[in-house]
Amino acid sequence: MTTQHVIRFLAALYFCGMLAAAQAAAMPPGVRQALDAARIPASNVAVWVQAVDASAPQLEFGGEQPMNPASVMKVVTAFAALDRLGPAFTWTTRVATGGPVAAGVLDGSLYLAGGADPMLNYERLGRLLRQVRALGITAVRGDIVLDGSALALPPHDPAAFDGRALRPYNSGAYGLLMHFNTLQLRLVPPAEPGRAVGVAPYPSLTGVDIDNRIMTGPGPCGVWYGNLEATLEAGPQGPRLVLSGSMPASCGQRDWATAPLSPEAFGRALVAALWNELGGKVEGSVRSGVTPADAATLLTETSPPLAEVVREMNKWSSNVIARQLLATLGREGGASLDMVAGGAEAVKAQLVADGIATAGLVIENGSGLSRIERVSARTLAEVLLAAWRRPFMPEFIAALPIAGEDGTARGRLHDSPARGYAHIKTGSINGVKSLAGYVLDRHGRRHAVVMMVNHAEAGASQAAQDALLEWVWATGGEAEPSR
Repeated sequence: MTTQHVIRFLAALYFCGMLAAAQAAAMPPGVRQALDAARIPASNVAVWVQAVDASAPQLEFGGEQPMNPASVMKVVTAFAALDRLGPAFTWTTRVATGGPVAAGVLDGSLYLAGGADPMLNYERLGRLLRQVRALGITAVRGDIVLDGSALALPPHDPAAFDGRALRPYNSGAYGLLMHFNTLQLRLVPPAEPGRAVGVAPYPSLTGVDIDNRIMTGPGPCGVWYGNLEATLEAGPQGPRLVLSGSMPASCGQRDWATAPLSPEAFGRALVAALWNELGGKVEGSVRSGVTPADAATLLTETSPPLAEVVREMNKWSSNVIARQLLATLGREGGASLDMVAGGAEAVKAQLVADGIATAGLVIENGSGLSRIERVSARTLAEVLLAAWRRPFMPEFIAALPIAGEDGTARGRLHDSPARGYAHIKTGSINGVKSLAGYVLDRHGRRHAVVMMVNHAEAGASQAAQDALLEWVWATGGEAEPSR
């Protein structure tokens, strides 16, 4: 390296340091102080604040830098889905028969052909099978065939992200997804420590044995699920779900969840249990397969509209719904081999068509549960501003959690005068904490607000993010509160 190169290199470092210092100085004092207390440098933070009726941001730094957004990526997925498919878009599940029905017996197989519905839960599936019974089918002489071929998907390893394969947030997309691929467990501890905790699983899964070893412990509730663990073992009759650990009696009744099976296997176990509960018989088995072209349609089940699906996804940060939406975008865009990759391309194409910056945008699964997904604060802000101008604006905003009130933001701004004035999607994984949404300031003006932190201490940045929301509410994004 020549002397001239060294001088240029040192000048660049100096400039970057000056820029970072200038940006830090431009931060609202409460935000800067909270970041300093958390020992997070400004270079690891991106912020964008812009009134929805303004042509430029009131506050911006690090806005062009692609960062890991965690679950805030769902804002991008939701916008692209609503913009491309429309808020009234629905998915259809089909029930078909492979033979004639006489005296309550279907002489052939019964087919459930999935349409990639993200919200085919236990209640809707049960209603569908009850309708099959009501239409005269009591016994199936062939098999009950579950067809998930609506989505062409790459291999999915639920343990790949964090090694916790049985956590519901790690479940993958599937063409015939049922009940979010989630087994819910109601835990009821007795009053006396040292006794077994009662477990009520929902829904029933045929072939899955539950071995409950959870004990009741003493002390205050705290993080009640911290000592709980679910593992899957091979049992003599099939898989055995082993529940272990302890929870304090003081916690009272709590709901826990696990994903013990793949979406394909979960669907087979759920349908077998439901059909048996309804008094139905099947001479063959409940298995996976493809619906023949000549199978006769018996019933169809239509999903809730996309607007409701997006609300469920963003209010509770459902990763599996986000994965379903991205794959659906790939399918609707004509992808045939890998609808996840096709969905990522469809999202980018939609943003480009809308004039939204996409520099540095990386989409892996659309949920934000990723170490490689990236988006800039500018892109997120432009998505929020574009959504504000769209006909589906009410549905888009209503899907975002209300700070201090509901969803995943119900614990934010609890004792703040800004409580209830921010609709925000939050995101958090190790080394990442972020938010994006809208704040209605105390003068009635609405602002798009984005803040992302990528740093080892990112988990400690919530106070800084809440300070930003309060600053926007109080000042309208100006240096001093309006008089």
